[in-house]
Amino acid sequence: MIKNVMTHIRNHILRGLLAIIPLLLCAFTIQLFYILIDRKIMKFLDKFVEIHQIPGLGIVLLLISLYLIGIIVSNIIGHQFLKFIEGFTQRIPLINTIYAVGKQFAQGLWTVNQETHAFKKAVFVPIKKEGPMFPSFVVSPVINQKSQEEYSFNIIPAAPTPAHGFLFVVKLSSTVDPGWSIEETLKTVVSAGIISPKEIKI
Repeated sequence: MIKNVMTHIRNHILRGLLAIIPLLLCAFTIQLFYILIDRKIMKFLDKFVEIHQIPGLGIVLLLISLYLIGIIVSNIIGHQFLKFIEGFTQRIPLINTIYAVGKQFAQGLWTVNQETHAFKKAVFVPIKKEGPMFPSFVVSPVINQKSQEEYSFNIIPAAPTPAHGFLFVVKLSSTVDPGWSIEETLKTVVSAGIISPKEIKI
């Protein structure tokens, strides 16, 4: 009887802990953003103009600045300026490596954001029976008129930059559905498998 009570208490304490961990993580992240970004930005701006300290104002100003930068680099002049910066960094040892890694990471994030809407489905494409499989994305289906079998154009992405990959035509019946969403699969590719679903739902 006492053992059952202790087990009951232990299980519910564990459930309470598991329930509160995500909330604590969110609170910690918000506090970290406030300390590292909001305060720093407001302190920097205070050197030039006196601004009333409003919590969160620094983050809002940062988001507005990023939005304006996004508009600038989207036009021809901004694009040419970025190419100039990239060409300049390639001439500096170590800096060129850091810039290349940052650019690769940014391209991976952009791909996750954009291609989630372009792909139809995430599937595995086996090399051969009982052999290794490639994660891939169904772009568009196509029908073989003679056999009436379903094929599809599939992109097999390269890690960690899914924007670079290979286009294959595969038979749909030969693909394996892991039960992963497109976003989950893209995150798996970008993180080189570090961030991935814990199970394959076959």
